[in-house]
Amino acid sequence: MPVYAYKGVNREGKSVKGTRDADSARALRNALKREGVLVTEILERAEAEKRAAKEIDLTKLFNRVSSHELSVATRQLAVLLRSGIPLVEALSALIEQIEHPDLEAAFTDARDKVNEGTSFAEALRSHPRVFSSLFVNMVSAGEASGTLEAVMARLADFLESQAQLKSKVSSALAYPGFMMLMTVGILILMMTVVVPKVTGIFADFNQSLPWYTQVLIFISDLFISYWWLLTLLAGTAAFLFKRYLDTEEGRMRFDTRILTVPVLGDLFLKVAVARFSRTLATLLSSGVPVLQAMDITKNVLGNKRLMEVVEAARDHVREGEGLAKPLRASGVFPPIVTHMIAIGERSGQLEEMLGHVGNAYDQEVEMRIATMTSLIEPLIIVFMGATTGFIAFSIMMPLIQINEFVQ
Repeated sequence: MPVYAYKGVNREGKSVKGTRDADSARALRNALKREGVLVTEILERAEAEKRAAKEIDLTKLFNRVSSHELSVATRQLAVLLRSGIPLVEALSALIEQIEHPDLEAAFTDARDKVNEGTSFAEALRSHPRVFSSLFVNMVSAGEASGTLEAVMARLADFLESQAQLKSKVSSALAYPGFMMLMTVGILILMMTVVVPKVTGIFADFNQSLPWYTQVLIFISDLFISYWWLLTLLAGTAAFLFKRYLDTEEGRMRFDTRILTVPVLGDLFLKVAVARFSRTLATLLSSGVPVLQAMDITKNVLGNKRLMEVVEAARDHVREGEGLAKPLRASGVFPPIVTHMIAIGERSGQLEEMLGHVGNAYDQEVEMRIATMTSLIEPLIIVFMGATTGFIAFSIMMPLIQINEFVQ
């Protein structure tokens, strides 16, 4: 049965789109009409994909499938499979529940390929924007071991934990970020609007101004007259910095240095260790071979220096050594982490130990971020107060001197 991509408008006047199989385009149009959708375009999926490849869809940059949406879909699929429903039927039932168009299209394509004889993992591999290598390899291990439903449930747990941690971090940083944005906006407004009007009074008096007032006027003039130059310099610096990070040497130096930054470096390391431990534990418990699991885990760390350490540790494991020893020798991973990994290797409970490490470091990251945000807020207030006080002092003192001169 052919699969079509369609666009239309529902009863509420909202634009809708998706993919669905039907005997023909006419049959699909009639089915959607009965559902209250006025179809504006129907194309076979292959033709729609060719057209989409030639177009730049800006909405995909801001409407990507989130971890939460993927975890919900994965959980639903695990429940369906545990109920004894065959994979193709379970995917068909899942597709009817999905609202995100990209996620719906990916699962629809996967279902069709599975129906044609392709493995589920290979079908998912053709959608790297939606399904990560971790997701695909876990599914592959689940299919090979005959425990796909258990693996999908474990994947859902993993995705939910990652989504929750990301949500907590974003929520904790939202208020300080808003305060910082407001502070910068207010300072720019004062420098470009308020200060020039007040300091214009000084031009009518032939009197030398204090050095701090001259500094204030210089900064204000710089913002007004050379804003374009400041913007150009900032953009050029950002561009050059990005080009530097795109090089192998630049990324390695930056990622190595950032781990040594006071406070922030320790936080970045804890986030990476939590991600490493939880990801590796999830992969190993799902039956993924250790070398392949380390290859996947390496790519989710987000730090070139840590990736180099894990890659070196993988080479040692390939030669028959344990995981804890090369991690300890790197001097990057905390001693408590390598100690717990060593205990897990000796006791045969490596996955469980890695899970404990991931949970502990997730909690520590949350506490550290909460502490940092509680300190950032008063610091922003103090900075704002000091800056406003400097501006007020720099304006008021010359005015007082002018008043005394006039009298």
